[in-house]
Formats: sequence, C-alpha cells, structure tokens
Amino acid sequence: MPATPVALTHAEDLADFVAASPSSYHAAEEVARRLESVGFARLDEGDAWPTQAGGRFVVVRDGAAIAWVVPTGAAPTTPAQIFGAHTDSPGFKLKPQPTTGSRGWLQAGVEIYGGPLLNSWLDRELRLAGRLALADGRVVLADTGPLLRLPQLAVHLDRGVNNGLALDKQNETQPVWGLGDPSEEDLLGELAASAGVNAADIRGFDAVVADSARGAVFGKDKAFFASGRLDDLASVHAGVVALASASMGSAAGEPRGIAVLAAFDHEELGSASRSGAAGPFLEDILARIYAGLGADATEQRRALTASWHLSSDVGHSVHPNYAQKHDPVVQPLLGSGPILKINANQRYATDAIGSAAWAGWCESAGIASQEFVSNNAVPCGSTIGPITATRLGIRTVDVGIPILSMHSARELAGVADLEALTQVATAFFAA
Repeated sequence: MPATPVALTHAEDLADFVAASPSSYHAAEEVARRLESVGFARLDEGDAWPTQAGGRFVVVRDGAAIAWVVPTGAAPTTPAQIFGAHTDSPGFKLKPQPTTGSRGWLQAGVEIYGGPLLNSWLDRELRLAGRLALADGRVVLADTGPLLRLPQLAVHLDRGVNNGLALDKQNETQPVWGLGDPSEEDLLGELAASAGVNAADIRGFDAVVADSARGAVFGKDKAFFASGRLDDLASVHAGVVALASASMGSAAGEPRGIAVLAAFDHEELGSASRSGAAGPFLEDILARIYAGLGADATEQRRALTASWHLSSDVGHSVHPNYAQKHDPVVQPLLGSGPILKINANQRYATDAIGSAAWAGWCESAGIASQEFVSNNAVPCGSTIGPITATRLGIRTVDVGIPILSMHSARELAGVADLEALTQVATAFFAA
C-alpha cells in the first residue's frame, strides 16, 4: 500500500526530530522545545510547582524528559496514562583525554556505548554531540556536525574480509577527524567552538558519536524510512506528537486521565541511572503531580493501581535473508502495523490483560496490530517496561514498531508504522 500523505509528512517530521537529537541531551531538549511551542510550561525540579488541574508541563533531567497534561477535572485518584520510551541509542561515547592519533592522523578516543552493530559505523560521516559543563556553572549543548569517520581497511590489505569482519573494539574503532599532531590539537576545542564557548572553560563533558546523514523515505510506494537512532527516537517522537495532540483536543477526544510522556535515558545500558527508567525520575514526577492534586499516600496508590504504562520500543521485523532467526509462526512485517511484544520470561511486561487493553486502543485508533515473540533459540532483549512495572507496580504493556538493522548506525522502519504508532498513542492518552 502506498504511503499516505499524512504518513509521509509524519516521517519527514521524524527526520527533523532525529536531526535535532544527535544525543540524548539534545533529544530531551527537543522534546521540551516542541512541547513549549504548543503551550507547555517548562518546570525546574528545584522550584515549587503549580498545583491546579488543567496544566501542561514538561521537566528535563539530564538526557531525559517527562511531560504531562492534567485534565481540568482531575482528582486525587485520577489515573495516569503513561507513554514511555528512551532517548539514547547504541554507539560510541567520547573518552577522557579524547584527542589521540598517530602517523599524522588525528583520532578520537571513544568508548563503546551499549551494543552497536560495529561494522555499520564504518565509512560514514559522523558528528560529535552532547553537553559541556563549564567553569561558570552553565551546561551547554554542542554539536560539531560532520567531523569524524571510521575508515575501513581496503580489501587489498585484508583479502579475507568478506569471509568475516570482526573489529577490535579498542584498536579499530577510533575514528579519524583530521590531520596533524595530536599534541598540538584539541578535539574538545571542536566541541567548544560548535557551542560558542572557550575550550579552557570546559570542566566536564558527555559527548557521543552520531550518524550525520538525514533520515530518508525511499522504496516502492515510498514504504521505507531509514535513519539513525530510530531505536528509540521513533517512539519518543510518536509520544511527543500524540501528547501535543491530546493537550489541544485530538480527534480521539480529550484526555480523561493524566496523560504522561516519559522519555528516559540510558535504556541501552540497563536504565540504572537518575535519568533512567530504573531511577526515581518518573516516581518523583508522579508523586509531585498527585501531591498537587491533594492526594494522600493511599489515594496516590489507588490512582497508580488504575493507571497504565505503554512502554514503546522497537522490535524485529521478519528479515527475508534470515527468516530462521525468527519465530516460525509469529513474524511481524515492517509496514503492517505496530507490534505487541510478548515474552514468557517477562523480558516484556505484556500479559493477557495488557493484550486486551492494547487491542482496544488499536481499535479506537483504527489501526491494525501485529504480535512479536522471539525464536526460542534466540535470546530476547528487554526494555523499560518490566523495569517501571517492577518499580511502580503500574500495569504495563510493551509495544513498538518493527524495524530491520536494529542497533545499526542507520536503521530501517516502515513509513506507515511510524504514523500508526502515533495514532495509537493518541488513542491511549484519550482512554
């Protein structure tokens, strides 16, 4: 089926979102910027917060952002509808003393972040982006644009490369960024210049490598969308669009519960941080929301018991060249709808009650859904769903979109699925 004009517009907007979000810190700021542009008020965690119902708010903590809409008639036991995703992606993070090199080349000292497909990062123009902590106490975002590259060894010098490529994680993953003497150059100076600050003022930094190429629609009937960081900016973007729609009154209706978007950092590392799903961020925000509504501890627990968390992350589409890696029966196909993620060992939090609820939200949105389950011989990944379910006791359903090339520097999604996930998220907020 050809991509609809609405789906194509949505994909182009996602391309803009990814381009503005080369790091988790940029992604959190982009979430806040977009929501502020439609009337959300940005709050500081160190300040007292407004207590009245009817507000629209967003808070940024490091590389994570949580935003919410409190309906006008909210009470101390009003449940929350939480759409969760994550802002980080596998790749490389800059090491301390990052300016390295030899033989006349300038290189960047990087550490592997998460579990990237290492070979996918070869021979691409890469950008360096993140945050800089300065001597005067300010924290600024930096983005060099195309600067680095991991050049692959020519086939003439490695005749067996096509029989199997295994990169040495230390010696063969250090990108080049110029020519010169490393003792006379400074990679942090490049970051500082991109942020308009003095390199001598940098006291700390968190910087990652990201693909610099823009997301693109292509294929027969414009069915495909390729981009870096679809895992999991595709879900974050869907949540932002859906929450903005819900806050302004969408076709699915006004939100009856407290509509919450939770975009966490550090999912690719296990979520154990102050801005990750295993940390206190969401719990802190919910406690303050319900305190503002006058809820006591019992009323807050009653509200959370009636709440839902829709944990959205990408899953695997069946791969035409590796069909044996998938379950022989349950084989979701890119472009055929969002997926419900199921695992007997609770690597995903979906159960029968959650499956029924997901079916209802999809029906309300007029969206077809697929199921995902792993081949028994292939280990299953996990995401934020089981973590937040364990920490908060909220009923949780794990969902997402099917993609190919997961954890590649450039992943592949279906244009129709991207917009469909947003429609279901909008229906979920209105439930």
